[in-house]
This record gives sequence, C-alpha cells and structure tokens, in this order.
Amino acid sequence: MDVLVPLLQLLVLLLTLPLHLMALLGCWQPLCKSYFPYLMAVLTPKCNRKVESKKRELFSRIKGLTGASGKVALLELGCGTGANFQFYPPGCRVTCLDPNPHFEKFLTKSMAENRHLQYERFVVAPGEDMRELADGSMDVVVCTLVLCSVQSPRKVLQEVQRVLRPGGVLFFWEHVAEPYGSWAFMWQQVFEPTWKHIGDGCCLTRETWKDLENAQFSEIQMERQPPPFKWLPVGPHIMGKAVKSFPSPKALISSFPSLQLEQVPHQPIYLPLRGT
Repeated sequence: MDVLVPLLQLLVLLLTLPLHLMALLGCWQPLCKSYFPYLMAVLTPKCNRKVESKKRELFSRIKGLTGASGKVALLELGCGTGANFQFYPPGCRVTCLDPNPHFEKFLTKSMAENRHLQYERFVVAPGEDMRELADGSMDVVVCTLVLCSVQSPRKVLQEVQRVLRPGGVLFFWEHVAEPYGSWAFMWQQVFEPTWKHIGDGCCLTRETWKDLENAQFSEIQMERQPPPFKWLPVGPHIMGKAVKSFPSPKALISSFPSLQLEQVPHQPIYLPLRGT
C-alpha cells in the first residue's frame, strides 16, 4: 500500500497539472482566496443541514458561560461565512477572525440574518497570531473545520489558551485522518497534495485530536462523527469542548509581586522550661 501512494499521487498530479503549475507560479493562491468564500457559501449550508442536530447540541452549552459583562464574549476562529451564527444563543458578543478578507461581505449578510447576536468586529489575521485580541478577553472560542488548514495547530491552540479567560471553553468540530493503514487513509494521502490547493490549505491526514490532547487544557470532551459527505476524501469528524484551567495559587502569587512573601531567615523561638 505504501508503494502505491507516490505512484497514485503522481497520476493525480498529472491529471491536475494546470492547477499545480498555477500554484508553482504563484497565480493560484490569490485566485483561491477570491473564489473560496463563494464555494463555502454554497457548501456550508448543505453541511449544516446534515449535522444540524449535533451542532445545536454542541453549541447549546455556550449559554451558561457568561462572563463579567453578563454576556458571552465569543471568538469564532476561522469564521468563514458565519455559518455557525444560527446556532449561538442570544446575546453573544461575537468577534470574528479569519485570514481571508474576502469573507467580510458574507459575514455582514450572516449577521443581518442573526439579529439575536451582537457583532463586535472582524479581525483579518491567522490563528497563529491573534495579537489584536487581549489576554483572557474571551469566554468562548469556536473552531470548526479550521485546524485542518492552519500552518501550525499547536501555535493556534496556544493562542486560544491565551485569549480565553480561566474556565473559558473551546468548542471544536474538525475533520481528521482516517485510521492509519486503512484504504481510506491511503486515498487521503493520494489526494492531499492536490486537495490542499483546492481547499485553501486543507490537510486531509491531520491527527488533530493529538494536538488538542497536548494543548494542556484541564478537561477535554470529544466524540467522533462520520463524515457528512461520503463522496469526498474528508475523513471522520471530531466534536467536543476543551476547558482552560484556572491558574494555581502559586502561579497567581507569582503574577503579583506585591503579594509575594518576603523570605525571612528562620529564627528559633526559645521558651522557658516548666519549673524553672
């Protein structure tokens, strides 16, 4: 099976040679950035219809995560066209982040259709560098079908940890690799070099559950779902939530120098013996 992969990859490359030549010449990426939002505007409603009940179940947990303002400060990471807005509970203050500026007009339309939400702003930035967002400023981060296409899932999850308040929650829905050694996994390997160009960087063989497990969340709940479209090489999905831990008392004290106790040399206390 391992011998077949490079041969089949070469065959697919030859069949899609114009696409790879455009990518090599730097012509494909700008074109992809322009057309990809239109493709997502067509595909995401169809996908939502297939997974609607599960998404409603997942995002129903957002309601109880209100912050100090009395509302949920929610960051949608890789927001795309705003296809998740319909599932969020009323009153959420939504900040959208995506590296593709061409999604903005689709977001404006989605917000107009979801008046139960408070739209904060659209930040054009990659998930690996969210410097425009303050530490601990979010109660919730939502990440759906995003970690497959970022440059570094590890760095993205570090940034998610930074912007979440202690006790804040990451809700995720991601497609992942098929079981290693299966025929389905082999076909994912075959199509991946070409699929990355079509899907704006989407990788088919990522084991995203490992990145989540290594991200030092205090609690992770995760379950697998079958892919909504059997005819695509996209594999099974994982959905769930990950909770940011509260800092330990030692970490809290170290973050406030004025609270740190001065180290005093130990002085023995002498008491008189009874009867003297």
